[in-house]
Amino acid sequence: MTVLDVTGVQRRTLRLLFVTQVVGGMGVSIGLSVGALLAARLGGTGISGLVMSSGVVGTALLAVPVTRLTNARGRRWGLTAAYVTGGLGGVVVVAAAVLDAAPLLFLGMMLFGGGNAANLQARYAAVDLAEPAHRGRHLSLIVWATTIGAVAAPNLAPLADDAVRWTGVPVLSGPFLFSGLAFGCSALVLTLLLRPDPLLTARRVAEVDPPPHRVGFRPALRAVAERPAARLGIAAVAVGHLVMVAVMVMTPVHLGEWHSDADVLRVVGIVLSLHIAGMTALAPLVGWLTDRVGRRAVVLGGIGLLVVACATAGTAGHDTPRLAVGLTLLGLGWSGTMVAGSTLLSESVPVEVRPSAQGLSDLVMGLAGASAGALSGFVVGASGYATLTALAAIATVPLVALALRPVPVLSRGV
Repeated sequence: MTVLDVTGVQRRTLRLLFVTQVVGGMGVSIGLSVGALLAARLGGTGISGLVMSSGVVGTALLAVPVTRLTNARGRRWGLTAAYVTGGLGGVVVVAAAVLDAAPLLFLGMMLFGGGNAANLQARYAAVDLAEPAHRGRHLSLIVWATTIGAVAAPNLAPLADDAVRWTGVPVLSGPFLFSGLAFGCSALVLTLLLRPDPLLTARRVAEVDPPPHRVGFRPALRAVAERPAARLGIAAVAVGHLVMVAVMVMTPVHLGEWHSDADVLRVVGIVLSLHIAGMTALAPLVGWLTDRVGRRAVVLGGIGLLVVACATAGTAGHDTPRLAVGLTLLGLGWSGTMVAGSTLLSESVPVEVRPSAQGLSDLVMGLAGASAGALSGFVVGASGYATLTALAAIATVPLVALALRPVPVLSRGV
C-alpha cells in the first residue's frame, strides 16, 4: 500500500469519525445532563451518585467486549456495537422512569455507557494511521468534534423533555429517547461508511498478523508494565477522569439545592455546556501542545488545571457563575490529561497489542471514574460539595509524583 493510499484512508477516517462524534457526543451529553436529577427523583441524592457511576461502570466494562471485537473485526464493528448498546440503554432508562424502578435505572445507565465507550474509543481510531508528528493533533481533533453536539445538548434537554411529554413518559426521561436516536444514527453511519477499516489498514501497512479471537488484556498489561511512558499514559487518563467524574456528576445535584425545579434544568444546561466546552473546545490546541512541547508537560499542565478547578468550584458556594468557571477549568484539565495521556500510551506500545492496551486504559479509566462517582453522592450527603472537591484535588498527588519521574524517551514528543 502506498503512502498516498494511507494518507487518503486517514483523511476519510477522520471525516467520518468527526461526524459521528458530533452526533454521538450530543447523545451522551443530553442524557448525562439530566441523569443525576432523574436518579435523585427516583431514589434520593445518595443513590444519584451510584446511578451515575453505573454509567461509568458500563463504559468501563464494555471496553472488554468492544476491545475483543475490535481486535477480531476492526474499529468499525467495535464502535458500532458500542453505539447500539448505548441506544438500548437509553430505552431502558425511559422504561425505568415509567415503571419507577430504580434497579432498572441502574441497568439502563450501564448500557447507556456504550455511547460514551464508543466516543472514547473513536479517539484511538484517529491515530491508527496518523504520522508520529501529528498523533496528538489527530486524536485531539476527534475529541474536539464532540464540542459541536455536546455543548449544545444540555441546553436542549428541556426541549427534548417537552417534545415527548405527549407520550406520557415521566419528567426528565425524554432526553434519553433522543440519546438513543443519536447513538443509532452514529452506528448506522459507521457500519456503512467506515471502509477501509483504519486498524486493519494499519496492520497491513506494518505487516502484522491480526491477533487470535481469544486475545485479552494480558499481553497488553505486560507491554504497559514494561514501558514507563505507557504507564504514565494510562495513569494520566485514569486520574484525570476520576477527578472530573467525581466533581461533575454531583454538580447538578448541588445546583438543585438552591434552584427551583423550573430553573434547575436551564442552569444545569448552561453550567454543563461550559464544562463540556472546557473538555473539548480547546482540544486542538491541547493536541498541538502535546506534539509541540511534549506529552508529559501537557499532563502536568492538566493536573494543575484540575487542582485549580477543584479549588474554584469547592469555594463557590451558591455563586453559580463561579461554579461555572470551576467546571470549565475542570474540563480543560481533563482535556490535558486525556489527550496527552492517550497519545503517549498509543505510541508507546507495539501495534499488535495497541487496541488491547487502549481498551485496558479505558477499562482502568472507567473503573476509576466509577469509584469516584459511587462515593461522590455519599461524600456530598455526609460532608458537602466542598469536601468532595478537596478530596478530588488530593487524588492528583500520586499522578504528579509519577509525571515528575524521569521517563525514557521512546518516541518524539514524550
